[in-house]
Amino acid sequence: MKYYIIAGEASGDLHGSNLMKELKKEDANAEFRFWGGDLMLAQGGQMVKHYRDLAYMGFLEVVMNLGTILGNIAFCKKDIAQYKPDGVIFIDYPGFNLRISKFVKKSGIKTFYYISPQLWAWKSGRVKIIQKYVDKMFVILPFEKDFYARYNYPVDFVGHPLLDALNNLPELDEQQFRKTHNLSDKPIIALLPGSRKQEIKKMLTEMLSIENDFPDYEFVIAGAPSIEVTFYHQFLNSHVKVIPNQTYSLLRISCAALVTSGTATLETALLNTPEVVCYKGSQISYEIARRLIKHIQYISLVNLIMNRLVVTELIQNDLNYKNLKAELSAILNPEHKKKIQQEYEELRHKLGDSGASEKTAKLILEEVKKDF
Repeated sequence: MKYYIIAGEASGDLHGSNLMKELKKEDANAEFRFWGGDLMLAQGGQMVKHYRDLAYMGFLEVVMNLGTILGNIAFCKKDIAQYKPDGVIFIDYPGFNLRISKFVKKSGIKTFYYISPQLWAWKSGRVKIIQKYVDKMFVILPFEKDFYARYNYPVDFVGHPLLDALNNLPELDEQQFRKTHNLSDKPIIALLPGSRKQEIKKMLTEMLSIENDFPDYEFVIAGAPSIEVTFYHQFLNSHVKVIPNQTYSLLRISCAALVTSGTATLETALLNTPEVVCYKGSQISYEIARRLIKHIQYISLVNLIMNRLVVTELIQNDLNYKNLKAELSAILNPEHKKKIQQEYEELRHKLGDSGASEKTAKLILEEVKKDF
């Protein structure tokens, strides 16, 4: 079978690569053409565009790059028509993917959505688009099945694919890791400022503002796979290190982390590292989002899944030197750290069993075969 996959972010590249791996197990003749990243490329097939050329953060940034975005949409439609896949798989990235889904469905091609857009947070009206143009939706958060049921749209809850990725991590030699990356023997505080240059510019300066207040710890930046290491240097003191493409390993040996809101907050929790969730966007984008998102109390996946405050969220003006210092001090306290990690255990339980990629691959192939 021929599969066309569209992922527009680093997390989509990770989940897309694992899905491709499982599809190859289920379908010996699987062929891929995709929008994604290096992890998907490693699974084979033809990459059309890299996600680093697609990511625009916030409403203002989208408007400023609207011409490029519309050009990409037109190009994608043409590319799908020429490739003639048996199925198109959309991975999150709703602003782009939902526009493509209409074209694909009208072309008579099977449409699959893996990892639902966060319609439960805002733009719930988009459910009508999904009902009309998506043949099968595979959700990874337990409350999403109930959300779609309210609209009489059946979906498959497959579990969270991060459980697969993290359960299969190799053994880590902490001393060797420290030696390889020239780290000290001090306890490490990991900084995850995001995967886009726009958000890194905003987040990293805030995160580093408290570094001198924690002299007994070493602050280390997890470099995003799509960002060159030299980009970070403009924000750093000479002794702060950047370790690219080793986020999981860095989190595994860290005693705490400051994490930009997104999938990374859940990854950090599943790796059992206490965290403070941080977010600051442009003021215009923030004000628009605040007015649109009516029913959501939290922004981090950890708190959303648990439906209570497990990890502190410092958002927009609350993300400042005073609050960041206080909250990092709090999670470094042994008793507080123990409490957070107990909550993380319950989080893992709520996310269900592992095997999300395998389940999704089987369901996709089963649906595609109906036309043969």
